[in-house]
Order: sequence, then C-alpha cells, then structure tokens
Amino acid sequence: MARRQNVFAQMYPRVCALVSRCHYWLPPLNFITIHYAYFISVCLVSSLIFWGSSNPVRSISYIDSLFLVVSAMTEAGLNTVNLSQLTTWQQTLLFLLIIFGSSIWVSIWTVIARKHAFEQRFQDVVQAERLRRASHGGSALNLARLPRLLSSRRPLSSHSNQIRTAAYKLSSANNQHILLPQADRLGVDDIPPSGRPDLNDRVSRELPTNPTHIVFVESHRPGILARHENSATSTATQHPPHDSRPVRRSGLAHDGPEEGAKRNFGMRNFLTYRSSSRNAQFHDLTREEREHLGGCEYRALKVLALVVPVYFVLWQLLGCIALGAWINNNQAGPPLRNGINPWWLGIFNGASAFNNSGMSLLDANMIPFQNSYFVLITMGLMVLAGNTAYPIFLRLIVWSLSRFLLFVTQDGEHSTLKDTLRFILQYPRRVYTNLFPTRATWWLLFMLVLLNSIDWVAFEVLNIGNPSIERIPPGSRVLDGLFQAIAVRSGGFYVVPIPSVYIGLQVLYVIMMYISVYPVVITMRHSNVYEERSLGIYVEDNAPDLDPEQRPPADHEHGQPPARATPQGGMSALHRALSRTVTWHGVGARPPSSLQRPESRISFISQQIRGQLAHDLWWLSLAILVIVTINTSNFMADPVNFSVFNVIFEVVSAYGCVGISVGVAYDSYSFCGGWHPASKLVLCAVMLRGRHRGLPVALDRAVRLPGEELEQEEEQDHRIRRSMVVNRRVSSEA
Repeated sequence: MARRQNVFAQMYPRVCALVSRCHYWLPPLNFITIHYAYFISVCLVSSLIFWGSSNPVRSISYIDSLFLVVSAMTEAGLNTVNLSQLTTWQQTLLFLLIIFGSSIWVSIWTVIARKHAFEQRFQDVVQAERLRRASHGGSALNLARLPRLLSSRRPLSSHSNQIRTAAYKLSSANNQHILLPQADRLGVDDIPPSGRPDLNDRVSRELPTNPTHIVFVESHRPGILARHENSATSTATQHPPHDSRPVRRSGLAHDGPEEGAKRNFGMRNFLTYRSSSRNAQFHDLTREEREHLGGCEYRALKVLALVVPVYFVLWQLLGCIALGAWINNNQAGPPLRNGINPWWLGIFNGASAFNNSGMSLLDANMIPFQNSYFVLITMGLMVLAGNTAYPIFLRLIVWSLSRFLLFVTQDGEHSTLKDTLRFILQYPRRVYTNLFPTRATWWLLFMLVLLNSIDWVAFEVLNIGNPSIERIPPGSRVLDGLFQAIAVRSGGFYVVPIPSVYIGLQVLYVIMMYISVYPVVITMRHSNVYEERSLGIYVEDNAPDLDPEQRPPADHEHGQPPARATPQGGMSALHRALSRTVTWHGVGARPPSSLQRPESRISFISQQIRGQLAHDLWWLSLAILVIVTINTSNFMADPVNFSVFNVIFEVVSAYGCVGISVGVAYDSYSFCGGWHPASKLVLCAVMLRGRHRGLPVALDRAVRLPGEELEQEEEQDHRIRRSMVVNRRVSSEA
C-alpha cells in the first residue's frame, strides 16, 4: 500500500504538468466548443449505430453511414445512397437526428440552461422554505439566520465569492415579510430543490404567530432619463459597477398600501425610463436595479422556455399529420412505388421541411408533387417557420400574446406577465438568440421577401424556352417557382431536376445558398448586447483589421483583464494560428483579450459581413481544391458530370446546409455519392463547419450563464466608450 502511495506521489507532478500542457492546447469552454462537441460526439456514436443496422450486413459502408448521419445532424440534406433503400430503423434514426440537430432544438436547451442558472441563485432559500413547511407547517424562517443563509450560497462566477443578496425585516400589524432580491414573484414550489442536506440546520425553531411571505426587493429609485435604445453613450450620472453608495431602501419599515403600490409601479416601469447604451446595455445600476433586471430576464426565460418548445412541437406535429393524411388519401402512389408508407413519408418530409434538412424518403425528392398545391404550400410554410422566418413568427407570437392580454384583462390583472412580455419585446437579445428588436425584425422581413422574390422571378424568367420547365402547367409552374425559391436558400428540396434548369439559374442558386445564412446571422450578431466586445472594436474604431497579436495591450484601468501568459516559440505561433483559424469564439469575433481604442465611427454591419466572408471563403476554396484533386480520375473519365462547377455547387450546398444537388446521371442520390470516399470525409468536415457558421458568438449574452461577470462587462464597455468621448473632447480642445 505504501509503495503504491509513493508511486502515485511521484507520478502526480508529471500528470499535473501533462494536464497543464494539454489544457493550453484545448479550446476554451464556451457555447461554440460545447456545440462542436455535441455535434461531433452524436455523429460518431450515431454513425456506428447506423452502420451496424444495415440490412444486409455492411451493405452500406461506414463512410456512407457517417456521411448520412452528419448530413442529417447538420441539416445539410445530401445523401450518398437512396434513402428508400434504408431499413425503417435507419430512416427513423435519420428522422431523430434531423430533429436533434435543429437550431431551434439547440436554442431550447440554451434557454433551459440559463433559466436553471438563474434558479440556482435562489435554490438554497427555496429549499430551506420547503423544509420549514414540511417540518413546521407554515412557520417562518429565522430572520437572524437569514443573512448567513444567503451569504453561504454558491458564487455566480470566478469573480465573485459571495452572491450579492440582502434580507430585510418588514414589520406590520398583520404579517411578517422576508424581502429577497427580486428575481420573480413566484411561489417557492416553482423552483426545484437543491438537494443539499445541510439546510436542515438552517431552519428556524422560533415560530411566529403570523404567516410569512417571501417577496423580492423592489427598486425605489425613480426614472432619471428617457431611454435611448441605440445611443452610443449616455448622459446619465456615471458610477463604477461596484458602487459603494448605500442602496436606498427608504420606506421599507412601515409602508402602507399606497406606498407599496407606488414602489411596485416604479420598479415595474424603471426599465422604460432607465438609460441604456446601444444594443440594450444597462450601466450605472444600483444593486437593487441589477437584481430587478436579473429578475426580468429570469421571468422572460420562463416564458420563452414554454413558448419556444410549444412552437417547435406544434408546427411539426400539425404539419406532419396534415402532410401524412393528405398524401395517404390523395397521392399514395409515389411512396408506395418506393416501398414507403404514405403516412411515414408525410411525417418524415414534414420534420425535414421544418428543420430545413431537405432529405426525402422519395428518390425523386419533391418532383412527384409538382402539381400538389397543398403539399407545396404546407411544406413551404414549414420551411419558413423553422428557419428564415422563425424570428419573425416568434416575435409576432409574443407581440400577439401581449396585445391579447391587454385586450382581455383589466389593468391590474396579470401585470407580471404583461411586464415580462413587454421586456421580451423591448430587450429580446438579452434573453434569446433568435428574437430581435422591432427595426431588425422588419429589416429581416424585408430581406426575406426580397431574396425570395428574386429567386421566384428568376425561376420564371431564366427558364424561358426551357422545355423541361415549360411542360409544367402555368398554374403549377408559378407555385413550383415559389416553392423552389423558398427551398433553395435553406429548405433543400427540389421540385424540378436541378440539372434541367438553365445554367444562369444554377449560378444564382449557388449565390443564394452561400448567402442564405447572412440575413439572420448578421442581424443576430449586430443586435448582440456585447457586439463591440465580440468584435474587439468600439463605436469609433478605425483599425479593425489589425492582427490580435499586433494590438497594444489592454488598459487595465478601463476594466480589461490582463492577457494570460502563453508559451513562446514556433509551437506557440502554430497554436495561435490554429486558434484564429478554428474560431472557437464565434464567426467574426475577436479573442476576449483583444481590444481597440477607437478613433472614429465605423459600420458594424460591414464589419460583421467582412468577418463572415473571411470565415467562409478560405475554407470553401480549400475544400474545393482538395475534392477536385482527389476526384481527378473521375473528371478525366467524365468531364461533363464531374465538372468544376458541379463540385462548387455541391460544396456550397453542403457548407450552406441546404441540400440541393445536381445529382448523377445514373442514379437518384446526390452528386457527392459518386465521389471517392476521401472526398466524402472532406465534405463531412465542410458540413460540420457550415453548420456552425450561423451560431451566435461565444460572447453573446443570450448564450452565457448569468453572473456578476456579465454585469462587469457591461460596465467596462460603458467606461471604455465614456473614456473615448473624454479623450476626443480633450484632443479637440488641445
């Protein structure tokens, strides 16, 4: 035993050193890296299951199994084998992967995780109250022990050793109250227990005669300034984030009903009058106001944790049932000829449409439904609802709920829910990635109509004289053009054979597949609360293109933490190059340590577009070069079908996670089905990379867990902007 301990003692320093070296090479733990880990791990495990489920055994190679799994998970929709030849279990596995890889599915778990993190801030208090109820049937918490209970809760971040909470006693003639920081006006049963057994010792043994109420601290600070949503700076009186000013709590001792009502009204409306910087950054808040702001965000997350899953389930449930029933009753021939149950085809195509996969169990995709108005309209709406129009539909739902409550209820009824819906509409990017402010939503709607109209008109105009298109009846041709316009940007379905359309339209489709993600993702990043911090530039920055390693060190007096020490030498330079290449912090985002001291105003939208282009083009170019090189023998044997343009079309479709393909002349699967196995592996990497180009950056507030670090960053950003204004004034006066 002693010998083993000695061996362990000798090995421990070496193991620690090895772990430390490996930690340097590992990517940072944030939303982007977790997203990558989720997709890669699910694809690897699912590919083994899919490959082992082949019938006959190994009738589908592992490379093809991996490709189909990655294509379904990333919503790319390309297939190297005909899906009609798969077993029912393999088709079901692809169906599940299409759902599990959906961007809405991922966002649901992001909302749930952030909601749970908010609940962690109060779980000890809630557990103690539950134990009190179980043990004493309604007794109160010991007010003398409550401050210790609150101070013993776990910290929110590495920058905080104690949660900023406070408890105050309020005596009245009939009740005793325990005031806690406002996070939500909810019963203690609304938050799950923490499961910590040591809380039994914290329960009070002193039983008051009056019932106890748990309420949350309200702010008593009146509105100071009118709100300016997009102002670069604020003229409000400035204070540091860790203000030593006493928090005003006047009127807490013996407030009557009128004073309490005024205080409640003031807190509910302080966000309307409180000044904020661009993209809804709040600064110079007291502790009470910060706590109330966190409570508003928590209530908003509770609403979204209900609305988004219901939206996700109902659209697919109703759409799949409608499609299955219609196909079974009106056009069961095509699926039966492919050996597929009509109901199963409707369900699979419905989920594929909503999640924008483009996979279909029919070998001919949507071509058999050229004249089926109901199928095309239903699937077109599902394609829009699941991707490009999702932020528009979601905001419309929240706005409709808000207006409905105002219409059917009195002023004092459901006030908390009304305020929460108003908060979601006013500051959507503080709580959700795919919910945008009013102006951004209207812009997104305009871009949606514009791009789809261009595709629709181009389908009709650029195919004039094309016999394969003109043989379709005029009425059906118009609807086919609209459906193809909707599907070509993200849906991935095709209602006419892509090789049959004229080359001009094919070139337009390449462009549209590449820019398909731009309207939503640029809006998402431009409305990010920490957009300036994510880019490493601020409002008047004039040099955004400097390499992060060439930038001057951050100024500590402006709140920027020092950059961590990194090893020197050639391996260190290689690591920095790989870190910039892989972009673990999100597309277009600078590493957290890189900041600029701005000199003049720039266009943030143009910077976001430039960052997206820099992220995309080199990867596409490299992938096309490698794939063309690997398939040289195929090109020499059949230069028409294996032309460079067809390779570009396939790679852009995979990178855009669209799924439209020119196909091959001798079968019904995608063009990549005729490539060498090594080319298929390269395309798998392209699909994974493309699936992650539409994510929010790692610094996006809507994907980060709540904590004091977020509050500090808002204050730091404001102080940096304020210092810019001061420096500019001083230089102008000099």
